[in-house]
Amino acid sequence: MSATANAIIGQAIRRLREASGLSQNRLAEQAGITYQYLSAVENGKENFTIGILESIARSLGLQVDTLIDHAYADSRPIPTVNPQFFIPGAPLPPGLSQAHLQTAINETHKVVRLINTTLIKASGRPLSAYIQGNNFSGIVSNILTDSFSRLTPYKHNHDQRYPDLVCKNTSGTIAGLEVKSTIRPGKGGESHNGHPGWHLIACFSLDNTSGDILFIHMMFAKLIGQGKPNADWKYVGSAVNKDTGSQRTETYNTTPAGTAKLRHGTAYLDTSVIDISRWRTDTSIPIPRHSPFKSKPQKQSKKTKHGA
Repeated sequence: MSATANAIIGQAIRRLREASGLSQNRLAEQAGITYQYLSAVENGKENFTIGILESIARSLGLQVDTLIDHAYADSRPIPTVNPQFFIPGAPLPPGLSQAHLQTAINETHKVVRLINTTLIKASGRPLSAYIQGNNFSGIVSNILTDSFSRLTPYKHNHDQRYPDLVCKNTSGTIAGLEVKSTIRPGKGGESHNGHPGWHLIACFSLDNTSGDILFIHMMFAKLIGQGKPNADWKYVGSAVNKDTGSQRTETYNTTPAGTAKLRHGTAYLDTSVIDISRWRTDTSIPIPRHSPFKSKPQKQSKKTKHGA
């Protein structure tokens, strides 16, 4: 056992002992060892056998594996969204509140952390190191969707493929919600079928070392489906990447108007990492009061400037 492992486990024993209100003398007595030996173990200066570790763990009311989990648990705080970055007045699907949204986002951060903690212990690599970028975004979408289903009025839709989530009352479905995740802020929507209804585009940042994610931009919009007048979707076909040979599966992207609706429907925007000052929105879409995207003043002509 390396000195580093000794120190990590020893520190965990000390934390757990102190949290239990036990003195070194008391814990040593219960574990059948001397307090001098226990002190050396807690300071990472003494080797120990599995039998000794079992005795200490038992005296703390734990199994050995639980003690080891405590020792190697990630002590860093799990990422959480900053409530000040929610956009006041941003429209959300019926039955969904900003409090629901905040809870679902933070739960997704937590689940991703737990997955990464296990993988890093097993192989030294987080989930994102195993999976191609688009597929990883798909997994984040699935985890976010499940967080919504467990913690908000929007539940998994088991009746059909679309939408991902539905909100129902005793009279039937109130609304549906399709969920997509991406690492590209402000990206428009992508869809297999260009469905109508409420859509969420959730942008997150990724820490490649820890595998932690942090949602930084959330856009909601109720879009007009393909085939309808003024549809917010356009058919783009299935393109093949010349470098990798991979083929995209989405066949519809949002039109400029559809993307503008999503951008104007921004419900959360982390302005500490995202600058939208150069982003464009389609001028055919009126700018709602709640939108973080404001119309830019027209440049004055030379005549106007000189008062001519």
